[in-house]
Amino acid sequence: MAKRLLDLLVATLALLLLSPLLLAVAVIVRLDSPGPVFFRQERIGRHGVPFRIHKFRTMRQDAVGLPLTVGADPRITRVGAFLRRTRIDELPQLIDVLQGSMSLVGPRPEVPRYVALYPAALRDRALAVRPGITDPSSIEFIDEAERLAHAADPEREYVEVILPQKLQCAADYAERATLWSDIGVLWRTVIRLAAQR
Repeated sequence: MAKRLLDLLVATLALLLLSPLLLAVAVIVRLDSPGPVFFRQERIGRHGVPFRIHKFRTMRQDAVGLPLTVGADPRITRVGAFLRRTRIDELPQLIDVLQGSMSLVGPRPEVPRYVALYPAALRDRALAVRPGITDPSSIEFIDEAERLAHAADPEREYVEVILPQKLQCAADYAERATLWSDIGVLWRTVIRLAAQR
């Protein structure tokens, strides 16, 4: 209950305080390239229930390919590259937090393609809580796109190396998380993003 109250309080305040920035980004995204302001994609949420995540669109409208970003992905727009580097593209997920599909902190939600690969032993544990905007693995793999850029087969590297680590981290989070550990993750996320710039 305390976690949900924190989610609602922080998401509401953040949306109110950031509304000028969000509006400005929406206009810039629209002017930068043809297509909608928001990117919506099916992800798998708590207890395996699908939902549609909100992000600012960072790729061309006609972009096709794997649901992975690899290095300087040519599908990414000029503005999209900045939004991804600063993680501003993730801010619309505050809407998903208010709707109850997501939490501020929780395992990052995956697309069905990769959730189908979850081992049964970890699947239920990892999906026992609401997915989040950030979590410990988001901090650990903040440079995921660059890591994949150095792989001979990016999707294989993701599925065989990165995904199992993220999944174990998600299962551990679901079993051990507290309100105070969530606050710690939020703080570490802010520090790590500041260091990235």
